[in-house]
Amino acid sequence: MIKFFRKIRQDLLNRGKTGKYLKYAIGEIVLLVIGILIALQINNWNEHRKNRILELTYLDNIKADLNLNLTPLKNLFRQEKYLLKLQIVFLNFLKILNC
Repeated sequence: MIKFFRKIRQDLLNRGKTGKYLKYAIGEIVLLVIGILIALQINNWNEHRKNRILELTYLDNIKADLNLNLTPLKNLFRQEKYLLKLQIVFLNFLKILNC
């Protein structure tokens, strides 16, 4: 493929058709720029995909940590609720005694 383009370039220069050669050269540059832009876009998509996977991993870890911390809090809440019920029963008992 490279030999083909090299032959076209040499033929245009040898025939003295510099205008056509300039158009050809500009076309090559445009194709090169388009190829680079496509490669950059693919790289950006890949980086975004990797970052999204990392973000989901972090979120899963945060969720696991929160669940781990939530279990003792639930137990503490149950204990406090039980103590509150006992205090209410005790207060009602005191009211009955004072009547």
